Amino acid sequence: MTLNKLLVIPLFILFSNQYLAAQEANWELGIMAGGAGYMGDLNQNNPLQVSGLSGSLYAKRNFNQYIGIRLNYTYGKIKADDAASSNAQFRERNLRFKTSLNELSTLVDFNFFNYNLGGGTRQFTPYLFTGVGFVVFRPTAEYNDTKYRLNRFLTEGQQESYSNVALTIPYGVGLRYNYKGAWSVFSEIGYRTAFTDYLDDVSGLYPVEQRIVGDSPNQINLSDPSLHQTGYPGTQRGDFRKRDTYLFVSVGISFTFVSSKCYSF
Repeated sequence: MTLNKLLVIPLFILFSNQYLAAQEANWELGIMAGGAGYMGDLNQNNPLQVSGLSGSLYAKRNFNQYIGIRLNYTYGKIKADDAASSNAQFRERNLRFKTSLNELSTLVDFNFFNYNLGGGTRQFTPYLFTGVGFVVFRPTAEYNDTKYRLNRFLTEGQQESYSNVALTIPYGVGLRYNYKGAWSVFSEIGYRTAFTDYLDDVSGLYPVEQRIVGDSPNQINLSDPSLHQTGYPGTQRGDFRKRDTYLFVSVGISFTFVSSKCYSF
């Protein structure tokens, strides 16, 4: 055996030990609370507009100081109302909606620094996250003190109701700080691209057959509730983007179960 091969063996063992130590995993449980918002046909320009509250729970597997995967559940509420818009055309259109969001997702977290828990050297770190999940939503609107489930009324003349479950792609940034032992605090903002354009019940055209509900004199046109009937059949109700986006901005606290097991050959 040559000298070069003899030198490779201890180097291989050394780096293998370091690698396995770095792969020592631990579990983390966390809770978050904050706000929820959305961008879509009723809010086309403000990506930071928060319109409701949110709360989250997660369980996370940290594989080293840099990489972790979490199973994340978030509940939030979003809403928008043309009547409160600064845009005169939106106020005339007079659409509105509220919906709850139930999201279950799998997220990959990447820490920029060698984070303290599990053997790292830094007490704080910024991080990125992305993943995949699905969201359950049910847009409603209240007119004349009556709440309507909008997807049931085919407000754009659909042949059948759209699905209230959609694939969603989360992505965002955060900052975490290890302040005491296994406890950490953090804050994050994350956007979700939903594979639906109906979080707000608005996507396509004003229908030929309008959706009139209620009894006179309390009738309301769910397809076009504008006072001046500005929604002509066949014209666009919202914007031309094919997907809505929603966001969660949160602060949270977590506890990490750090293993003391060591790996060696």
